[in-house]
Amino acid sequence: MTRRVAFVTGASRGIGAESAVALAKAGFDVAIVARTLETGESHDYGGATLPLPGSLRATAAAIEAHGQQALCLRADVLDQASMETAAEQALAHFGRIDLLFNNAIYQGEGTLSYLMDITSEQLQAAYQGNVFTPLALVKALLPGMVEQGSGTILNMLSATAFMNPPAPADKGGWGFAYASSKAAVGRMVGSIRAEHSDCGLRCFNLEPGTVMTEVMRNAGISEELMRRYKAVSPAAIASVVAWLADNEPQEEWQPEEILHGPAIAKSLGLLEAQSLLGAPQ
Repeated sequence: MTRRVAFVTGASRGIGAESAVALAKAGFDVAIVARTLETGESHDYGGATLPLPGSLRATAAAIEAHGQQALCLRADVLDQASMETAAEQALAHFGRIDLLFNNAIYQGEGTLSYLMDITSEQLQAAYQGNVFTPLALVKALLPGMVEQGSGTILNMLSATAFMNPPAPADKGGWGFAYASSKAAVGRMVGSIRAEHSDCGLRCFNLEPGTVMTEVMRNAGISEELMRRYKAVSPAAIASVVAWLADNEPQEEWQPEEILHGPAIAKSLGLLEAQSLLGAPQ
């Protein structure tokens, strides 16, 4: 029997790591991609360089605990060539990719900047990480999916792409760079469907709602604010990702537009999903 393979970006922590392990539990081998290969490495998160919990090695160990293969691939969304190389290495190693989860995002300077303060360089970085690199991965992996007659592409969206911020970015809202880049990437799956309508492809935008992550905790976002926005756990959204890998969305979820992760998790009874990495959510 052919082994199924997923390719998950941003898989060192948060939704990406939980999704990689949830997919392994569902029977996928997983190529996992992120900047942080080893625990304790420091990287730039919104202008602050520091280590955060999680690593590709830790995610790989959890994948292997479910009897599946993990391939650790260090790459950066700002370095498009490194991500394209990761896709090539995954194809060379596994021979196929059945599911691409474009989960990683740019989290550097400018993400929370006011409109009048953002620089051209920061805006370019946001679009590189959130639009150009995800597109490059689709272009690298979609041909193989077409050739094998099946494949699933999940692009992580954001409610900020189609909502006005309730406040400035540093007061509970969000910045122009992130929201506009997510609005741009949100148009990708519609183009894929139109241009590859009879190729066995399944393409979805997934909006996770508010999810408390290590990056958000580091930015000083409080649990009280998360409760106000009815935050869900990374594990709950990961359960939705794994469910979508093997099931067709219900028509009332409007899968041709945007799949809302928290609503799906609630309808499927997945909101109380526990971390597959053994970490508290």
